[in-house]
Amino acid sequence: MPETPKIRVLVADDHPGFRRGLTALLASEPGVEVVGEAVDGREVVEKALTLSPDVVLMDLQMPGINGIEATRLILRKEPRVGVLVLTMFEDDESVVSAMKAGARGYVLKSARPTEVLNTLGSVARGEARFGPEIARRLTGFLADPGPDPASAFPELTGREREILDLIAAGRDNASIAARLFVSPNTVRNHISRIFAKLGFSNRAQAIVRAREAGLGRDG
Repeated sequence: MPETPKIRVLVADDHPGFRRGLTALLASEPGVEVVGEAVDGREVVEKALTLSPDVVLMDLQMPGINGIEATRLILRKEPRVGVLVLTMFEDDESVVSAMKAGARGYVLKSARPTEVLNTLGSVARGEARFGPEIARRLTGFLADPGPDPASAFPELTGREREILDLIAAGRDNASIAARLFVSPNTVRNHISRIFAKLGFSNRAQAIVRAREAGLGRDG
């Protein structure tokens, strides 16, 4: 009977003590092989692309590229790799950002070793799995109807919010001007004030923030 191949794991964490302890835990498991370690975001991306692990155990807060961006970069080129986030952060933003980046699992560093190993096995098999605390947060987040666009960005005037809504819907300045029966120059002036009030540096940032607030759905 052929031997079951070991789960090849790459460990990414910038804290030496935690990284060594995690590596020792994984090395004690007969079905797991630690193929490498990384101490920052750039290194984990490079090693993930050269070592071809089955699973990357990913910390979120690392020097250089953070774990979310590193996950996104890895999966863009190696979508078969399973990313399991192992972090101390359990806030909704971190969890949802990790999911959007493509992580298959999310476990807190305070979890028991058995939970980490079980989740690792699930992620290696292509399943999505989250620790119980994270699962409860996701349930609450998904049950939340989301932001009310009408209450978004109270510092904007009604016309400015209307223009930001159209920007979030993907309309360009000429289209917005035609829609509102104003000149393109008037639209540009409104956009300049919107960006100044909200601290946006470019149109892409404005679109992302506005869509997160619920704008751009009906434009």
